[in-house]
Amino acid sequence: MDKAQYMKMAAQYIVDADEDEIEKLAHAYLDEGFDPVEMIEQGLSEGIRRLGDLFDRGEVFLPQLIIASEAMTKGVNILEQALPKDQIGKKRARVVLGTIEGDVHDIGKGILVTMLRVYGFEVIDLGRDVPIATFVEKAKEHKADVVGSSALMTTTMVGQKALEKALKDAGLRENLTTMVGGAATTARWGAKIGATFWAETAGDTVIKLKEIFS
Repeated sequence: MDKAQYMKMAAQYIVDADEDEIEKLAHAYLDEGFDPVEMIEQGLSEGIRRLGDLFDRGEVFLPQLIIASEAMTKGVNILEQALPKDQIGKKRARVVLGTIEGDVHDIGKGILVTMLRVYGFEVIDLGRDVPIATFVEKAKEHKADVVGSSALMTTTMVGQKALEKALKDAGLRENLTTMVGGAATTARWGAKIGATFWAETAGDTVIKLKEIFS
């Protein structure tokens, strides 16, 4: 089997959330002597990207995405064994993420946490209904590179503006990438409050953060 076939199968097994087949395929791929990084970037990552698109269109649901992310993690762990030691465990950036105070919706945020982790970001998930002070405290504690907040209601959007101010007042904002998202938000809103960027979907967020921390 050639490399292109391995990539195609890897992506499809991720979409199918088939952990057993991913494990077998990763071992077979390594036995062929192929580059493990290519399988991660062009096979497994392509599958999770497709699945994210399907989720955004409402064609698959959260449980399948979670199972698929677990399958991807297993595949990555196998492939990492063949990487040079100095490449193993490297993280792109540390992300503090939460749903803004007063908002208890966190399914979209949960998807983003999963996708960021499989793409090599370290994520500190603060959960939902998170006070502004907690975002600031955890950004300091974990020496965050990124702080992201989600707001799904117009009544809680103002918390994102307050968060930008609080990070500035704490002397943290200059060295941080900040991102906002959620159903109530827009690109115009993100620009208005001074966030580094706004993202419409989890997939869009990953793309933008990969560009920043490439």
